[in-house]
This record gives sequence, C-alpha cells and structure tokens, in this order.
Amino acid sequence: MSGPILGLLRHDLRVHLSSSKVGTWKNRTNSLSFFRTVLRKMATGGSSATKQHRNRLANEKSPYLLQHASNPVDWYPWGQEAFEKAKRENKLIFLSVGYSTCHWCHVMERESFENEEIGALMNKHLVSIKVDREERPDVDRVYMTFIQASSGGGGWPMSVWLTPDLKPIVGGTYFPPTDHFGRPGFGTIVQSIANQWRQDPDKMSQQASEILDALQRATVTKAPSDGGALAVDASISTCYRQLARSFEPQYGGFGGAPKFPQPVNFNFMFRHYASKPETSEGKEGLEMCLKTLRFMAKGGMHDHIAQGFHRYSTDEFWHVPHFEKMLYDQGQLTVSYLDAYQITKDEKFSDVARDILKYVSRDLSSKAGGFFSAEDADSYPTDGAEHKKEGAFCVWEEEEIRQLLCDTVEGSDSVSLADVFCKHYDVRKGGNVNFEQDPHGELKQKNVLIVRRSVAVTANSFNLDEASTERALSKARGILYDERLKRPKPHLDDKVLTSWNGLMISGFAKGGQVLGDLAYTTRAVQAASFIKENLFNTQTGCLVRSCYTDEQGEVTQIADPIEGFVDDYSNLIRGLLDLYEASFDQSWLEWASSLQAKQDELFWDADNGGYYGASSKDPSIKLRLKEDQDGAEPSANSVSALNLLRLAQMTGNQEWETRADQLFAVFSDRLTKIPIALPEMVSALVLKHSTPKQIIIRGEPDAADTQALIRCAYSRFLPNKILLLANGNKDSFLYAKLSLLPTLEKLDGKATAYVCENYQCQLPVTSVEELDKLL
Repeated sequence: MSGPILGLLRHDLRVHLSSSKVGTWKNRTNSLSFFRTVLRKMATGGSSATKQHRNRLANEKSPYLLQHASNPVDWYPWGQEAFEKAKRENKLIFLSVGYSTCHWCHVMERESFENEEIGALMNKHLVSIKVDREERPDVDRVYMTFIQASSGGGGWPMSVWLTPDLKPIVGGTYFPPTDHFGRPGFGTIVQSIANQWRQDPDKMSQQASEILDALQRATVTKAPSDGGALAVDASISTCYRQLARSFEPQYGGFGGAPKFPQPVNFNFMFRHYASKPETSEGKEGLEMCLKTLRFMAKGGMHDHIAQGFHRYSTDEFWHVPHFEKMLYDQGQLTVSYLDAYQITKDEKFSDVARDILKYVSRDLSSKAGGFFSAEDADSYPTDGAEHKKEGAFCVWEEEEIRQLLCDTVEGSDSVSLADVFCKHYDVRKGGNVNFEQDPHGELKQKNVLIVRRSVAVTANSFNLDEASTERALSKARGILYDERLKRPKPHLDDKVLTSWNGLMISGFAKGGQVLGDLAYTTRAVQAASFIKENLFNTQTGCLVRSCYTDEQGEVTQIADPIEGFVDDYSNLIRGLLDLYEASFDQSWLEWASSLQAKQDELFWDADNGGYYGASSKDPSIKLRLKEDQDGAEPSANSVSALNLLRLAQMTGNQEWETRADQLFAVFSDRLTKIPIALPEMVSALVLKHSTPKQIIIRGEPDAADTQALIRCAYSRFLPNKILLLANGNKDSFLYAKLSLLPTLEKLDGKATAYVCENYQCQLPVTSVEELDKLL
C-alpha cells in the first residue's frame, strides 16, 4: 500500500481507535522499543514435550495448522463453523496468522498457545482461528492491511481481534505471554479486550465498522482522473535512481541490514542495461547487481554444503542468515543468476544456478512432480535435544570440522582438508558469528560458512595449485554434507502451492534454455504436468491454490479445496510461457492463454482496472485488494503486465497489450512517484518501450540445424525476445493464432530464422553466424 494511502488510513484509524482502551492496548503492546527490549531478553527453541490434547486443526493438511493441533487452545480453521460459533455465543474472534517455517510463530506458540492458563482464557472469551498465510493469502492481506495501516508495521505471527462478523478491532504481531517492564502480556490483553467487549459490544462493533469503511475507502486503486499519459522514460529513469540511491556499495544489496535478495530489482536492472547497454545508468546498474549476486553467493545466506539460499542476511556482509529456505527465493534467484551468466559468460554465476536447481531437485521435490514450499530455520541440535535452535542443521564448530576432515590434501604431506576448508570458509576456533547477529547465544562457538578469499589466495596460503585446492574443497564439502544428513533435519513444509511452483517452473525452464541441459526442462515439464493434473479443474478452467503429497508421492487435498488466487494464475502463466520457450510444446502456450482469459474473468476490476488478489466468491473476505508492491515475491499485477505483453506477441491477440496498458494506467501514480515499489512492473514498461523482438525458427523441432539456431537464441541475454518455433503444422495452436507463420518457409530446405518486430521481419537467415549478427 502506498505511503499517502497509509497516511490517510492511519489518520482515520487513529480517530476511531483513540477514544477506546483497545487502541491504547494496541499502541502500548506493539511499540517498537518494547519489542526490541523483549526480543533481546527472550530465549528461542521449541519444546519436544509430548502433547495430548487434539483440537480441530488435527483434521487439516497444512503443516502450520497441524503444528498447533495439540495446543490447549480450541483452534478452528477459517470457516463457517468458527464464524457461526462466534455469532451464536457473541464472542470476539482471535485470528492468528502465520506459516510453518516462521521462527516467531514457533516462539509465540511455545510461550502462549501451549500455556494451559492462557489456553483456558482464550477458550473462555474467544473463538480462536488459525490461518496458514500461504494457503489463504486473501485472509492474510486483508488483516495485514489493517495492521500496517494502524501501526505502520507488520509481520508474522499476525494477531488480530475481530468482531463476530469478521471486522478488525485491534491487533499486532508477536505478543509476549506475560507482563514485562510495565507492558501488558498476551494474557492480560486477552482479558482486557474481552472485558471491553462484554461491557459495550455495540460501541466496539460500531468502531470496527468505521475501521472497515476507512480501509475500503483507502484501498481503492484506479487510474488518475486527469487521464494523463504515463511518462515511460521518466518512470524507468526514476526507478533506476531510487534503486541506485538505496544501493550499499561495499557489499552490494539494495538497502542496509537485514539484507534481502530482492530478485525483482535484478530483473529491472538487467532489463534496463539490455535496453541501454552503452549508458552510464545501464552499466552502473549492471555492476550493482553483479556485485550483489557475487557477495550473496560467497556469503552464509548461500548454503555451501547443501546448496540453495536461505531467506535473508541479518548483517551487511551477507554472512549470518535467517536460515529458512523458501521455494519462491530459489525459483527467482535461479533466473537472476542465469541472467547474470548470459550477460557476463562468467561460469561462477551458472554454477550458482546449477547449485540452486540441484537443491530443489533433491530436497524440495515431490515424487509426484510438484515442488514443496519451504524448509524451516529451526531444528534440534541433536537427537536428544529438548529445544530447537535456529540454524542448528547448518552450522559447525571448528573441532568438529577438523575431526571430519583429517585427511591430507592431494599432493601434500602436511596440509589437511580441514586446513584448506577452514581458511577458505573462515572457520574459527571460537566461532565466526558476532554477538550482534546472535543475541540469544544460539550460535556461540559456531561457524556460518562464508567465502572470504578466492581459491587462488587459499591455494597460495598452503603452496598448493588451484586445481588441487578446488578438489580438496569439493571433497570436504561432500564429507560435511554426509555428516549433516545425520543431524535432525529441519521441518519440511510439504505444501505444493501453484503460485510458487510457477516461479520454480520458470527457474527450471530457464535452466534448460541457458545451460543446455534437457533434464532441467524435463523437470519443469513434470511440475507443470503435476499442476495440470492435481491443481486444475478441467470443468471450470480454474486453478486450485494448494495440495499435499505424502512420502510415496500420493496427492491429498483438504475437504474443501481453496480456489486459486491471482498470483497462482500470474506466476503459473509466466512459468508456462518460459516452459514453451524451453520445450516448444504448444500445449503449454495454449494453456497459458486460457488461464489468462480465466484470470481476467475472475480478478479484473471492471470499474477501475487492475487485478484483485482474490475473486468475489468468498463472502468472508471483507476487502478485495490489489497488490501494489513487489516484495519477496513479485506482485501479480506486475507479473501480469509482463505476461500480457508476451502473450500479445506470442498469439497476436492485441487485446492483451491493451490490458497491459490499462494496468500501467491504474498504477501510473505509483510508477511516476515511487517506481521503486514496483520494479517488476517497470520491467514490463521497459519491455513495452524497447519493442519486443520476435525470433521465429522455421524448422523441424529435433533437427540439428533447428537446434543450432535455437541454441544461438538462448545464448544471448535478450529480455525483449519472443521465441517461437514454426514447425509447419498448419493445424497447430500457433498457426491458428499468427497469420504470419504460414508465410514463413525454410530456405533451401534448411532451418531458417526470422527476426521480426511487430510482425515486420528482416531477411531470413540459415546460419548461426548470421543469426548472431541479427541479435
């Protein structure tokens, strides 16, 4: 939500909250200074005590809900049973929203929701509802909008008190269980709000209605009434300048610690460079991204032993991470590193991309074909441990490494694998984590691996050659990987989310293209096939949000499957378009086209333009919101702008280009003033402004000359390219859509490349050298 809207909404909410003690409780318990004080005092970890009680969540599939199935709190899932109970008994609803790999969700569960006294208090006064934000992003967005607007912050766990008709009254994020430093704890807050509701429910209901009205007024997104045209060049340049001002020049990254990967920023900067490679903006933006990606790959956020990337870095050096691993990061970062490789031809970038794809294939892949959602940050340090610790699965003590890596390095009688490994990855006897990054002492004497020097410098330290040093490091990593497998593994969130699978399909499809490895394309095909079989309703043409698979690969679904949200459509469509360009199977393009039509039907705002996050089918969703910010995941409106432009070029349906223009108009105020909030949509502006280039290969799909021309097109970083294969089948989907295709013939019986802009083609070529010149 934009700054001006937040400011207006906070003003409205202050008016409605300031007169009540509820507002006072919220402001007191959620103040930033209070949280900082409390968080420094807290210990972490999760109890492994045996739990006897089972509540309604035991019947759910979500790992997050199942984690709370043994709480003494009488939890309900989001649904009519809970709503009707609240109305029947005239009780407030306590809504708790989180996700299974959320560290502070675990903390609040252990401190409050496993507490018998607090559980009894909640059961007496509240109808308590648990929501997995990854299953129900619509519920999460509505009430997170309230939290952000009323307090200026947000996060998870999200804790909100609602009237029986689901209108928000007051809320926050994490609450400590008991009173501290003159501040009320969770139990006190529960009792206080319950007392106020009992004394004057009508007044609180009226305040809640006014709050919801204020939210509805403030969240309308539409094109400016003056109808002025968006200044595209200015928007692109402003986005660059805003990102450049936020760039941290020493270690890379956009913004200070904690540092997040932000692939949407890389996407924009790479596209901006490709459109203006000779300008200072283009060159400097490219270097910012390359520097950031290099430091990320060297840092502790990158898992040097088991591959993949952790969520973010707690420090400016990309060293000590928050250890959870999310599928959406893996998918997007794969593409970022592949883009960097295409631009630079530096194989260090392609190695990192392979590294991510290896991790996802091994650890986040269902036997049935889909991709799992995440791995937790917390795990038990040993089999007998009572409490989990963050990063326990990933960190090392120096003595442990020296015992495991006692062999000598090839070609040396005195240098051990441990010597080389500890030097290269900055392993120290007392640990290499500063107190500032470990206030609870969980990482005391532990080492988070980070590359501080090049292989050449490490080799020189021991008078070794680079090749033997590389082999030593590889051998050491293999030994430590095997040892890590003996540790208790972190929790795996085995939800298969359509949206995140779409992002990962893009990663594997791009890997197949850029790295020339058919296995990656095959893996993308498996995931897309899984979604079509298990998360797509062929009768309605609608997507389903999520499903689950067991260890044998059997797919299970909740009793009332959740219909897909707009990001399920937009991210899957993107993945399918990338998959078409990797496989040239037109069925993926045809499905993407039909999904785009269904997305327009379900989510497009016919009055004001733009895509809502959820359809209008669920009456329990009190606000239909349009995502207007690219964050850890790109917003559906931004992704859709790119999809629409690509689909228009791929199918000849210019109505989709018109719809993309309408999207730009709806978000023009934001694109003009703070385009840094929507870098992915600015990427779509770059595509629109630079004129998409159609590369049409006329040939037999498996013929050597056809494949040679395709590889040439894959080798270049051409973000404005639309790659099509014309196989001569006049009954196919593409031939029916593009009247140009039947006119394109092979020259002299050879595979032939046509490079076109707006369907106006240059002279055809048949050799790789000629195509390379055209590109």
